[in-house]
Parts: sequence; structure tokens; C-alpha cells
Amino acid sequence: MADPTGEVSNEASSARRWMADCRTAATYRLIHLVGRFLRPMTLGARVIVLDDANRVFLIRHTYVPGWHLPGGGVEAGETTLAAMHRELREEANLAAIGTPQVHGIFFNARYSNRDHVVVYVVRDFADLGGTPVADYEIAERGFFALDALPMGTSGATRRRLAEIAGEPISDMW
Repeated sequence: MADPTGEVSNEASSARRWMADCRTAATYRLIHLVGRFLRPMTLGARVIVLDDANRVFLIRHTYVPGWHLPGGGVEAGETTLAAMHRELREEANLAAIGTPQVHGIFFNARYSNRDHVVVYVVRDFADLGGTPVADYEIAERGFFALDALPMGTSGATRRRLAEIAGEPISDMW
């Protein structure tokens, strides 16, 4: 509630954040539900971008909690490689130089029994400068040391990073 000075109380601010979180979670679930009817299988592409200091580029979305590898869905008529390049440009404003390495293809049973993710590794890239296209969907972005990942880094992101550091590769997201 507003006080006479027009300031919003902590309770009102917390309530607004809670409602926004509920709306974004509901929207995310609705997108997946609609996708079940429009696509018999879903396919995504993500990318592990490592800079010269061996730091990884991560993003925090506005609509799902945690820190993640950049990436997203593969559109109809699009290859996973093209999707990876598009998502890297949209979410990070980076462009891969050369051919990215395929790290693996993973089954993501968390949201459905038909979702797969192709993960690429990029070590040579160019910063395109300016603000990324997908700025409205990205709350934060940046490079992080592998031994100092931000709190809330997703389990799948941590598993992929452990794999490129030498741990056995799983086929599960």
C-alpha cells in the first residue's frame, strides 16, 4: 500500500513481485502446453561460450529462474546450428567464429517427454557490441569463472560445464 508520501510498502512490493513471478511461471507452462499440440517433439539449441580466461557466458531470463546457457527453441525449417547462431546473437550479442563443436544431444524430461537439447561449445567469438535483440527476455548476462558460478545456476548448466571439464557425459539434460 502507498503511504502519504506516495512510497510503496515492502508488503505491496513483495506482493507485486510474487504476482509477476506467478504470471511468468504460468506463461512458461502455457507455452509448453500449447507446444504439445503444435509440435510432436521439441528441439532446442544451447551454447557454452568460453572466453580466453576460460569464463563461461551465462544468462538469467525474465521468465524462468536461474542462470542458464544461452539458447532456445529450433524453429521449423531451421537447423540446430542456425538456431544456436541466432540465439547467441539475440541473447548475448555474440557471433561464433568458425564451426562450433557439438558437445552432445540431451533428453530434457523436466518439462515433457519429447524435449531434446543440442549443446554446442564456442571458444572463438566476436562481440557484436550494442544491446542484444532479446533484451526484454534477458534480465542479466555475463561471463563467470567456472569455479565462481552465480548462485542459482541451473543443474543442467552445471552438469554440461562439468562434462566439458572431464566428467562423464550424460544423455539426460
